Amino acid sequence: MASIEDYALIGDHQTAALVGRDGSIDWLCLPRFDSAACFAKLLGDEENGHWRLAPKEAGTCTRRAYRPDSLVLDTEWETEDGTVRVTDLMPQRDRAPDLVRIVEGLKGRVTVRSTLRLRFDYGSIVPWMRKADGHRVAVAGPDSVWLRSEPAVRTWGKDFCTHSEFTVAEGEKVAFVLTWHPSHEPRPDPVDPHESLSVSLADWQAWAARCRYAGPHRDAVIRSLITLKALTYAPTGGIVAAPTTSLPEEVGGVRNWDYRYCWLRDSTLTLGALLACGYQEEAEAWRDWLLRAVAGDPADLQIMYGLAGERRIPEYELPWLPGFRGSAPVRIGNDAVRQLQLDVYGEVVDSLALARQAGLPAKPHMWRLHQALMEFLHETWREPDEGLWEVRGPRRHFVHSKVMAWVAADRTVRALEENPRLRGDVDHWRAMRDEVHREVCERGYDPERNTFTQSYGSRELDAALLLIPRLGFLPPDDPRVAGTIDAVRDELGRGGFLRRYNSEQTVIDGLPGHEGTFLVCSFWLADALHMTGRTKEARELFEQLVALRNDVGLLAEEYDPVAGIQLGNFPQAFSHIGLVGTAFALFGEDGEAEDKEGEDGRSDEEGAG
Repeated sequence: MASIEDYALIGDHQTAALVGRDGSIDWLCLPRFDSAACFAKLLGDEENGHWRLAPKEAGTCTRRAYRPDSLVLDTEWETEDGTVRVTDLMPQRDRAPDLVRIVEGLKGRVTVRSTLRLRFDYGSIVPWMRKADGHRVAVAGPDSVWLRSEPAVRTWGKDFCTHSEFTVAEGEKVAFVLTWHPSHEPRPDPVDPHESLSVSLADWQAWAARCRYAGPHRDAVIRSLITLKALTYAPTGGIVAAPTTSLPEEVGGVRNWDYRYCWLRDSTLTLGALLACGYQEEAEAWRDWLLRAVAGDPADLQIMYGLAGERRIPEYELPWLPGFRGSAPVRIGNDAVRQLQLDVYGEVVDSLALARQAGLPAKPHMWRLHQALMEFLHETWREPDEGLWEVRGPRRHFVHSKVMAWVAADRTVRALEENPRLRGDVDHWRAMRDEVHREVCERGYDPERNTFTQSYGSRELDAALLLIPRLGFLPPDDPRVAGTIDAVRDELGRGGFLRRYNSEQTVIDGLPGHEGTFLVCSFWLADALHMTGRTKEARELFEQLVALRNDVGLLAEEYDPVAGIQLGNFPQAFSHIGLVGTAFALFGEDGEAEDKEGEDGRSDEEGAG
């Protein structure tokens, strides 16, 4: 039975596929990340669609790896008859999406079997298959897929799927290309699979070479950046949280969500990671997507948007899919889009501030949008909300949401102080900043335990509290910061990693069941430890987190330290953003470790850092 970490990612900057260790592509949405899947075995079984290409009678591969600094995947099998390699990629598209699979004989003579089972609309529709110009064509409603091979190999239909079988000797190659296009349009011009491979490798490696990071675990940082690039929808610059839906936070549980959209909560951390690594063009595209998505009435600001900034993301369930390892329901869309999360206003304002500091070209309406967001936040920050984690329980006065309101006011004050040409009443925003700060310290802090709490008056904790020093709300050497770090680590820690909140003792999120440790929260813990002078502990935790990546360097949203498995949608942008950010915090751009520990092990630095 497959595990989440058994998969590797390939993609073309508009959609992505997951490839298993057995050579089966079990998830692919066409033509966009958020389109209906034509391979949905990931959330069901073989009858829901997949494409397996592997030696006949073979099981799991002998080894697999990405070509260096690329998203081109090589999977190899050693059999009694010889050794064969399958190279998988999705070349950057000109017009239509192409899935290229190249079989190459490395040793001996190996018989290879291809089994293609197309099932449109998330595994529910069997297409009509026919032959045309020597190719196989599948059509159902708006979808059309063409399959061809070079050189042509024997292909036949059986049990509503397309089979091929052939033998490759050492040095011989057989390439397959699967191309999607709208069924009412003519077939796109075919691509050369071997040229596509060469161009894709050159493009990816040239892109990776621009990375400024030269410290330890550079391979992990590069792989995380390539993953972020692969999760970017090139036409708009939007970055999806993950290319999958409904991979469970608890195997067999109901915490299964659709992550194929763009979240505002990721904006500042994403922008910071891209800028730190030298990817200004991608950072600017993400900033511009953000500006377009949030344009309009500030009262209508959403926590997430579609790939092009779409606002309607209705949630519904697919009853014909049993879910990954029986984890139902399978959900499409996300009702959390309708929640009130006041922290997103701070995220947007902080992102705009970071963009200005980095020297990204300003947009004419940017400051007016900033002002409009602030005016709305000034009137609403005292309200309860659903908070960063999209809880489906009652609204609360979440401390992180209030801290982000402080961030918004603080960044506004700084902008006005640094640029007198900007219009605004700096004293007005200073007053708001001071009021929010005072209220959080009075109502969101538990003096008995010396820790901030998840919400006003509660005893629960929240991993987002670890961001307090990073955001500048309090300096790292404030005793309340140290107390919060220790309390969060003690109460939310499990197996050396961190949960985002305690879902076991209290019903915070209105959902049954539990979840694993949240990987980005564990990276936040490493950052907080480093900022407070506990760099040795931070590095040890970072090493443990890097070791959780699967064999091709990918991370899901969560990790179960008891079962030793990854959980949640995969691969997860937030986890990889956390890895990049913590690597830079610990080791810096020049690759030299920034050790801030003095003789007493505490930080000599003050302020927000």
